[in-house]
Amino acid sequence: MAEQATILLVDDTRTNIQLLAGCLKHDYRLKIAMNGQRCLELAQHSPYPDLILLDVIMPEMDGYEVCRQLKENPNTKHIPIIFVTGRDSDEDEEFGLKLGAVDYIAKPIRPAIVTARVSTQIKLKHQSDQLRNMALHDQLTKLYNRHFLIESAASKLAYVDRHGNDLSVLMIDIDFFKHINDQFGHHVGDRVLKAIADILKTGNRREDVVARFGGEEFVVLLEHCSLKSAVEKAESLRAQIEALEPMGIAVTASFGVAQLMKHEQTFVELLSRADAAVYQAKDLGRNRVVAAEDEYNVLHLDKKTV
Repeated sequence: MAEQATILLVDDTRTNIQLLAGCLKHDYRLKIAMNGQRCLELAQHSPYPDLILLDVIMPEMDGYEVCRQLKENPNTKHIPIIFVTGRDSDEDEEFGLKLGAVDYIAKPIRPAIVTARVSTQIKLKHQSDQLRNMALHDQLTKLYNRHFLIESAASKLAYVDRHGNDLSVLMIDIDFFKHINDQFGHHVGDRVLKAIADILKTGNRREDVVARFGGEEFVVLLEHCSLKSAVEKAESLRAQIEALEPMGIAVTASFGVAQLMKHEQTFVELLSRADAAVYQAKDLGRNRVVAAEDEYNVLHLDKKTV
Protein backbone atom coordinates (compact mmCIF):
# COMPACT_ATOMS: atom_id res chain seq x y z
CA MET A 1 0.00 0.00 0.00
CA ALA A 2 1.44 3.37 -1.10
CA GLU A 3 2.14 5.89 1.64
CA GLN A 4 -0.19 8.87 1.74
CA ALA A 5 1.19 12.05 0.26
CA THR A 6 1.68 14.96 2.67
CA ILE A 7 0.22 18.39 1.95
CA LEU A 8 1.13 21.56 3.86
CA LEU A 9 -1.75 24.05 4.12
CA VAL A 10 -0.72 27.65 4.77
CA ASP A 11 -3.28 30.37 5.52
CA ASP A 12 -3.66 32.89 8.32
CA THR A 13 -7.47 32.47 8.32
CA ARG A 14 -8.70 29.41 10.21
CA THR A 15 -11.89 29.15 8.13
CA ASN A 16 -9.88 28.79 4.92
CA ILE A 17 -7.70 26.11 6.53
CA GLN A 18 -10.81 24.21 7.59
CA LEU A 19 -12.30 24.40 4.09
CA LEU A 20 -9.10 23.12 2.47
CA ALA A 21 -8.68 20.40 5.08
CA GLY A 22 -12.26 19.27 4.52
CA CYS A 23 -11.50 18.75 0.83
CA LEU A 24 -8.27 16.81 1.36
CA LYS A 25 -8.20 15.11 4.76
CA HIS A 26 -9.53 11.73 3.56
CA ASP A 27 -6.88 11.27 0.85
CA TYR A 28 -3.76 12.99 2.21
CA ARG A 29 -1.76 13.56 5.37
CA LEU A 30 -2.07 17.24 6.28
CA LYS A 31 0.24 19.72 8.00
CA ILE A 32 -0.99 23.17 9.01
CA ALA A 33 0.79 26.54 9.17
CA MET A 34 -0.93 29.82 10.06
CA ASN A 35 1.92 32.07 8.90
CA GLY A 36 4.85 32.16 6.50
CA GLN A 37 7.61 31.52 9.03
CA ARG A 38 5.87 28.39 10.31
CA CYS A 39 5.53 27.21 6.72
CA LEU A 40 9.29 27.53 6.17
CA GLU A 41 9.90 25.51 9.33
CA LEU A 42 7.42 22.71 8.61
CA ALA A 43 8.63 22.36 5.01
CA GLN A 44 11.96 21.08 6.37
CA HIS A 45 10.64 18.62 8.95
CA SER A 46 9.43 15.06 8.47
CA PRO A 47 6.98 14.14 7.11
CA TYR A 48 8.21 16.40 4.31
CA PRO A 49 5.41 17.92 2.22
CA ASP A 50 4.81 16.67 -1.30
CA LEU A 51 2.82 19.82 -2.05
CA ILE A 52 2.21 23.21 -0.42
CA LEU A 53 -1.07 25.12 -0.74
CA LEU A 54 -0.04 28.69 0.05
CA ASP A 55 -2.11 31.79 0.73
CA VAL A 56 -0.72 35.02 -0.71
CA ILE A 57 -2.07 37.69 1.63
CA MET A 58 -0.66 37.06 5.12
CA PRO A 59 0.76 39.44 7.74
CA GLU A 60 4.51 39.87 8.31
CA MET A 61 5.54 37.57 5.43
CA ASP A 62 3.27 37.21 2.41
CA GLY A 63 2.99 34.11 0.26
CA TYR A 64 5.21 35.50 -2.48
CA GLU A 65 8.10 35.97 -0.06
CA VAL A 66 7.53 32.50 1.39
CA CYS A 67 7.66 31.07 -2.12
CA ARG A 68 10.90 32.93 -2.86
CA GLN A 69 12.57 31.53 0.24
CA LEU A 70 11.34 27.99 -0.40
CA LYS A 71 12.73 28.07 -3.94
CA GLU A 72 16.08 29.49 -2.78
CA ASN A 73 16.58 26.71 -0.24
CA PRO A 74 18.13 23.53 -1.72
CA ASN A 75 16.16 21.43 0.76
CA THR A 76 12.74 22.77 -0.30
CA LYS A 77 13.14 24.04 -3.86
CA HIS A 78 11.61 20.91 -5.41
CA ILE A 79 8.37 21.05 -3.39
CA PRO A 80 5.56 22.18 -5.74
CA ILE A 81 3.53 25.19 -4.58
CA ILE A 82 -0.05 26.08 -5.44
CA PHE A 83 -1.09 29.60 -4.54
CA VAL A 84 -4.62 29.79 -3.08
CA THR A 85 -5.70 33.42 -3.04
CA GLY A 86 -8.35 36.04 -3.64
CA ARG A 87 -5.95 37.82 -6.00
CA ASP A 88 -7.17 36.41 -9.30
CA SER A 89 -5.98 38.87 -11.94
CA ASP A 90 -3.84 37.65 -14.84
CA GLU A 91 -0.96 39.76 -13.55
CA ASP A 92 -1.14 38.18 -10.08
CA GLU A 93 -1.23 34.68 -11.53
CA GLU A 94 1.66 35.41 -13.88
CA PHE A 95 3.72 36.84 -11.03
CA GLY A 96 3.10 33.78 -8.85
CA LEU A 97 4.01 31.35 -11.62
CA LYS A 98 7.21 33.26 -12.36
CA LEU A 99 8.21 32.85 -8.72
CA GLY A 100 8.06 29.10 -9.19
CA ALA A 101 4.51 28.09 -8.28
CA VAL A 102 3.00 25.27 -10.34
CA ASP A 103 -0.63 26.38 -10.17
CA TYR A 104 -2.95 29.11 -8.96
CA ILE A 105 -6.37 28.53 -7.31
CA ALA A 106 -8.65 31.53 -6.86
CA LYS A 107 -10.83 32.03 -3.79
CA PRO A 108 -13.60 31.43 -2.89
CA ILE A 109 -12.51 27.82 -2.54
CA ARG A 110 -14.36 25.30 -4.71
CA PRO A 111 -13.80 21.75 -3.41
CA ALA A 112 -13.98 20.06 -6.83
CA ILE A 113 -11.31 22.39 -8.24
CA VAL A 114 -9.06 21.98 -5.20
CA THR A 115 -9.20 18.18 -5.22
CA ALA A 116 -8.63 17.97 -8.99
CA ARG A 117 -5.68 20.39 -9.03
CA VAL A 118 -4.10 18.76 -5.99
CA SER A 119 -4.48 15.26 -7.41
CA THR A 120 -2.80 16.33 -10.65
CA GLN A 121 0.16 17.95 -8.89
CA ILE A 122 0.66 15.02 -6.51
CA LYS A 123 0.84 12.61 -9.48
CA LEU A 124 3.31 14.88 -11.27
CA LYS A 125 5.40 15.20 -8.10
CA HIS A 126 5.65 11.43 -7.67
CA GLN A 127 6.59 10.95 -11.32
CA SER A 128 9.20 13.70 -11.04
CA ASP A 129 10.60 12.17 -7.86
CA GLN A 130 10.95 8.76 -9.52
CA LEU A 131 12.73 10.16 -12.57
CA ARG A 132 14.97 12.36 -10.44
CA ASN A 133 15.82 9.44 -8.19
CA MET A 134 16.89 7.34 -11.17
CA ALA A 135 18.90 10.14 -12.77
CA LEU A 136 20.70 11.34 -9.65
CA HIS A 137 21.59 8.11 -7.83
CA ASP A 138 24.39 5.62 -8.30
CA GLN A 139 22.87 2.35 -9.46
CA LEU A 140 25.10 0.10 -7.34
CA THR A 141 25.24 1.86 -3.95
CA LYS A 142 21.99 3.89 -4.18
CA LEU A 143 23.96 6.93 -2.99
CA TYR A 144 23.77 10.18 -4.92
CA ASN A 145 25.96 10.24 -8.01
CA ARG A 146 28.63 12.70 -9.11
CA HIS A 147 26.15 14.72 -11.18
CA PHE A 148 23.86 15.35 -8.21
CA LEU A 149 26.81 16.17 -5.96
CA ILE A 150 28.05 18.89 -8.30
CA GLU A 151 24.54 20.27 -8.81
CA SER A 152 23.84 20.31 -5.09
CA ALA A 153 27.22 21.81 -4.24
CA ALA A 154 26.57 24.77 -6.53
CA SER A 155 23.29 25.48 -4.72
CA LYS A 156 24.89 25.10 -1.30
CA LEU A 157 27.75 27.44 -2.19
CA ALA A 158 25.24 30.06 -3.28
CA TYR A 159 23.34 29.59 -0.01
CA VAL A 160 26.56 29.92 1.98
CA ASP A 161 27.40 33.12 0.12
CA ARG A 162 24.07 34.63 1.18
CA HIS A 163 23.90 33.37 4.75
CA GLY A 164 27.51 32.77 5.78
CA ASN A 165 27.10 29.30 7.30
CA ASP A 166 29.93 26.74 7.39
CA LEU A 167 30.32 24.15 4.64
CA SER A 168 32.74 21.23 4.80
CA VAL A 169 33.50 18.22 2.66
CA LEU A 170 34.85 14.74 3.31
CA MET A 171 36.59 12.84 0.53
CA ILE A 172 36.96 9.11 1.12
CA ASP A 173 39.10 6.66 -0.82
CA ILE A 174 39.01 2.93 -0.01
CA ASP A 175 42.53 1.65 0.60
CA PHE A 176 43.90 -1.00 -1.77
CA PHE A 177 40.51 -1.53 -3.40
CA LYS A 178 42.09 -2.85 -6.60
CA HIS A 179 43.62 -5.66 -4.54
CA ILE A 180 40.15 -6.63 -3.30
CA ASN A 181 38.81 -6.83 -6.85
CA ASP A 182 41.87 -8.74 -8.06
CA GLN A 183 41.86 -11.23 -5.18
CA PHE A 184 38.14 -11.82 -4.61
CA GLY A 185 36.49 -10.67 -7.85
CA HIS A 186 34.44 -7.65 -8.82
CA HIS A 187 31.20 -9.11 -7.44
CA VAL A 188 32.80 -9.11 -3.98
CA GLY A 189 34.21 -5.64 -4.60
CA ASP A 190 30.68 -4.46 -5.35
CA ARG A 191 29.43 -5.88 -2.06
CA VAL A 192 32.23 -4.07 -0.23
CA LEU A 193 31.26 -0.81 -1.90
CA LYS A 194 27.62 -1.27 -0.90
CA ALA A 195 28.56 -2.10 2.69
CA ILE A 196 30.68 1.05 2.97
CA ALA A 197 27.94 3.11 1.32
CA ASP A 198 25.51 1.92 4.01
CA ILE A 199 27.87 3.20 6.71
CA LEU A 200 28.33 6.56 5.00
CA LYS A 201 24.62 7.26 4.70
CA THR A 202 23.77 6.20 8.27
CA GLY A 203 23.26 9.05 10.71
CA ASN A 204 23.45 11.86 8.18
CA ARG A 205 21.19 14.89 8.34
CA ARG A 206 18.75 15.68 5.55
CA GLU A 207 20.91 18.58 4.33
CA ASP A 208 24.05 16.42 4.00
CA VAL A 209 24.89 14.99 0.59
CA VAL A 210 26.55 11.56 0.44
CA ALA A 211 27.70 10.60 -3.05
CA ARG A 212 29.73 8.01 -4.88
CA PHE A 213 32.22 10.17 -6.72
CA GLY A 214 33.58 7.40 -8.91
CA GLY A 215 35.11 3.94 -8.52
CA GLU A 216 36.09 3.53 -4.87
CA GLU A 217 35.85 7.26 -4.05
CA PHE A 218 33.04 8.83 -2.03
CA VAL A 219 32.27 12.43 -1.04
CA VAL A 220 30.19 13.73 1.86
CA LEU A 221 29.11 17.38 1.70
CA LEU A 222 28.27 18.76 5.15
CA GLU A 223 26.24 21.95 5.48
CA HIS A 224 26.38 23.95 8.74
CA CYS A 225 29.51 22.01 9.67
CA SER A 226 32.88 23.40 10.78
CA LEU A 227 36.22 21.79 10.02
CA LYS A 228 36.46 20.47 13.58
CA SER A 229 33.05 18.81 13.43
CA ALA A 230 33.76 17.42 9.98
CA VAL A 231 37.01 15.87 11.24
CA GLU A 232 35.17 14.27 14.14
CA LYS A 233 32.60 12.80 11.76
CA ALA A 234 35.34 11.56 9.43
CA GLU A 235 37.15 9.83 12.29
CA SER A 236 33.93 8.13 13.38
CA LEU A 237 33.31 6.88 9.84
CA ARG A 238 36.92 5.74 9.49
CA ALA A 239 36.63 3.64 12.64
CA GLN A 240 33.31 2.15 11.52
CA ILE A 241 34.75 1.15 8.15
CA GLU A 242 37.81 -0.42 9.78
CA ALA A 243 35.54 -2.47 12.07
CA LEU A 244 33.21 -3.51 9.25
CA GLU A 245 35.13 -6.45 7.72
CA PRO A 246 32.49 -7.33 5.10
CA MET A 247 32.57 -11.05 4.26
CA GLY A 248 35.58 -11.31 6.55
CA ILE A 249 37.67 -8.96 4.41
CA ALA A 250 39.74 -6.30 6.17
CA VAL A 251 38.86 -2.92 4.65
CA THR A 252 40.09 0.57 5.54
CA ALA A 253 39.73 4.03 4.00
CA SER A 254 41.69 7.27 3.86
CA PHE A 255 39.89 10.56 4.49
CA GLY A 256 40.56 14.12 3.33
CA VAL A 257 38.61 16.92 5.02
CA ALA A 258 38.28 20.58 4.03
CA GLN A 259 36.11 23.54 5.00
CA LEU A 260 35.04 26.17 2.48
CA MET A 261 37.19 29.30 2.78
CA LYS A 262 35.85 32.82 2.32
CA HIS A 263 37.76 33.46 -0.90
CA GLU A 264 36.72 30.19 -2.56
CA GLN A 265 34.08 30.63 -5.23
CA THR A 266 33.71 27.11 -6.63
CA PHE A 267 33.21 23.58 -5.40
CA VAL A 268 36.27 22.52 -7.41
CA GLU A 269 38.52 24.62 -5.14
CA LEU A 270 37.07 23.07 -1.98
CA LEU A 271 37.15 19.54 -3.35
CA SER A 272 40.71 19.92 -4.62
CA ARG A 273 41.94 20.67 -1.10
CA ALA A 274 40.09 17.64 0.27
CA ASP A 275 41.58 15.53 -2.52
CA ALA A 276 45.08 16.74 -1.66
CA ALA A 277 44.44 15.78 1.95
CA VAL A 278 43.45 12.26 0.84
CA TYR A 279 46.78 11.91 -0.97
CA GLN A 280 48.52 13.07 2.19
CA ALA A 281 46.65 10.43 4.18
CA LYS A 282 47.78 7.78 1.69
CA ASP A 283 51.39 8.95 1.91
CA LEU A 284 51.26 8.78 5.71
CA GLY A 285 50.22 5.14 5.71
CA ARG A 286 46.49 5.12 4.86
CA ASN A 287 43.55 4.42 7.19
CA ARG A 288 43.60 7.90 8.68
CA VAL A 289 42.04 11.36 8.56
CA VAL A 290 43.91 14.39 7.21
CA ALA A 291 42.37 17.88 7.22
CA ALA A 292 43.34 20.69 4.86
CA GLU A 293 43.91 23.89 6.85
CA ASP A 294 44.20 26.09 3.75
CA GLU A 295 45.22 25.84 0.11
CA TYR A 296 48.86 25.53 1.03
CA ASN A 297 48.90 23.29 4.10
CA VAL A 298 47.26 20.15 5.35
CA LEU A 299 46.96 19.29 8.99
CA HIS A 300 47.72 15.67 9.81
CA LEU A 301 45.43 14.49 12.58
CA ASP A 302 47.13 11.45 14.02
CA LYS A 303 44.04 9.91 15.59
CA LYS A 304 44.93 6.51 14.22
CA THR A 305 48.23 4.74 14.68
CA VAL A 306 48.79 2.37 11.79
